[in-house]
Amino acid sequence: MNQPPYTQESMSRWVMRFDRLKTQGIPLMFIDSPLPGHERMNYAVIGDTASENPDFAGKRQITEPHRYQIGMGWAPPGNGPAWHSHDYIESFFVLSGPWRFHWGNSEDPEAAEGHFDLDAWDLISFPPGVYRSFEYRGDSIGWFFAVLESHEVFSGKDPYWSPAIENAAAAIGFQADEQGKMRKPVDYETRVAAQERRLLQLFEQQSGLPLADYRPENIR
Repeated sequence: MNQPPYTQESMSRWVMRFDRLKTQGIPLMFIDSPLPGHERMNYAVIGDTASENPDFAGKRQITEPHRYQIGMGWAPPGNGPAWHSHDYIESFFVLSGPWRFHWGNSEDPEAAEGHFDLDAWDLISFPPGVYRSFEYRGDSIGWFFAVLESHEVFSGKDPYWSPAIENAAAAIGFQADEQGKMRKPVDYETRVAAQERRLLQLFEQQSGLPLADYRPENIR
């Protein structure tokens, strides 16, 4: 193999530490993130992952190129991503559940064709073009990670939202352009700070400890 030698320092760029990841959350990663029922904290672990908010680029944990992309996130009870689809495969691995994953072939969330209830260590993989939404159905905090086929971020609409979600987000000032990049409202910095405070408060209320002190073994 014609590969350069690695050192402890260069290999460190290929390591993600959970204690650091916790501090790099993106509370408004998508236009649906501030909507009731869709509040969550997202993380960019490897590569471009999926995002409408370009802020993710400065929070990627491993920036070295890969042939896949990994994101991660958590949500309080009753919350999760709204009805959407992608042009690539996206797989979700449940770290703590239960979660309910709805799926369908129409952009209309009322036309969902089924759902699957998944718990810790379960996985679901969505083919390109299949619409999905999912929510945490437990009584604490639900965690997941997502593995995505490699794709170029901000090269077109991504995700594809149902029109109802786009309209609801636009009504509170959140939109994405034709390249899939968030058009930030003028008070974005104030809003992102408020959303982060809200999510951290919800995390502590639901889990019984602040996110800074959380470890996977704390799951109850």
